[in-house]
Amino acid sequence: MLPAAIGLRARCAAALLLLVPAASGADGVPDCPAAFQDLDGVATFYDADGSGNCGFDPSLDLLVTAVANPDWAGSAQCGRCLEVWGPEATIVVRVVDRCPECPSGHLDLSAEAFDLIADPVMGIVPIAFRSVPCPVAGNLSVRQKEGSNNWWLGLQVRDHRHAVASVELREQSASAWQLLPRADWNYFIAEAGGSGFQFPLDLRITDVHGHVVVENDLLTSVVPGLVVPGTTQFEACAGIFVDGFETGTAAPLWTHAAPSTNPGASDRAFAAAAAASEKRSSIEG
Repeated sequence: MLPAAIGLRARCAAALLLLVPAASGADGVPDCPAAFQDLDGVATFYDADGSGNCGFDPSLDLLVTAVANPDWAGSAQCGRCLEVWGPEATIVVRVVDRCPECPSGHLDLSAEAFDLIADPVMGIVPIAFRSVPCPVAGNLSVRQKEGSNNWWLGLQVRDHRHAVASVELREQSASAWQLLPRADWNYFIAEAGGSGFQFPLDLRITDVHGHVVVENDLLTSVVPGLVVPGTTQFEACAGIFVDGFETGTAAPLWTHAAPSTNPGASDRAFAAAAAASEKRSSIEG
């Protein structure tokens, strides 16, 4: 495990890089800064079904996780993929839920995901994790929330390669884009006055690395619950980190996750996570 000071430096660098536009690699493909990482994290597990506070549907793909409440960021982590380094293996999971009792840097993995990185009998283990592109095969899609109508729309972006930062809407014949507020249950909310929305609607979607896609005439009517397939996807990245630690490499600087040998931030995080895990178990039991 890297010393706590290096872990803190990495997290500070990651926070600062959220404000920096994606740089272009030598091949013209954008690099992607480390937008969400923790070098001194811990993991527990729960019975996940792929749904959760992010509002996604239950899924057969159970390589998923809940993130800690302090890291939730108003649902901004939803749909993000994380590479998790555990004591026995490295896996990629998708964020679908929130863990209200977990301290920052704590991932509450699905039982299936935890079983791949450690013996479940351990209950809680040290990990390191970082953001990676989701292994999507096609284009992104947009779901209309139940209760949507011609004056109120709840829109959720799905199947995206990188975490979504913003969604803007433009009505038929309009020149201006309307920035949509994001609810903490992972929907972007649009409201119209007068006679309601003027269809078709264009969407401009931006990811956390500054990549922008425009879906013209994507929504032609209100159909609550409908998932509308898009025609675009966020660009892939030439490198994962451009923060001074690594750029375009396949493996992170740490080689394995292990408890810190010195009392410090990672030990306090481990103790806090253990207490939170015990509390959650007692509530669910």
